[in-house]
Amino acid sequence: MTKNPFINALMAILYIAIVASFMFYGSQSQLANQPDTIVAPIAMISLLTLSVAVMAYLFFYQPFQLYFNGEKKRALDLFIQTVAVFAVITILVIISLFFFNS
Repeated sequence: MTKNPFINALMAILYIAIVASFMFYGSQSQLANQPDTIVAPIAMISLLTLSVAVMAYLFFYQPFQLYFNGEKKRALDLFIQTVAVFAVITILVIISLFFFNS
């Protein structure tokens, strides 16, 4: 990813928004009314695995690169800043549920 914690956190939120939109709108489609099969749990576990991999890339790739290049403090700072920005965005999303949900 980048060395900018804001971009990293925003990319994580964008990925979550895409997955959540797919799940929200997908549950309203004709496919959602089909009988349960083994494919649904396989799809959900696959999505979980993909999400873990994407989030690991967004949050850890650059800090690991910095860490293994000898910039340990900078690596830790980037990771903490990315998590902090992501936490602020998450809190804003949760707050928006209370004020903008009709």
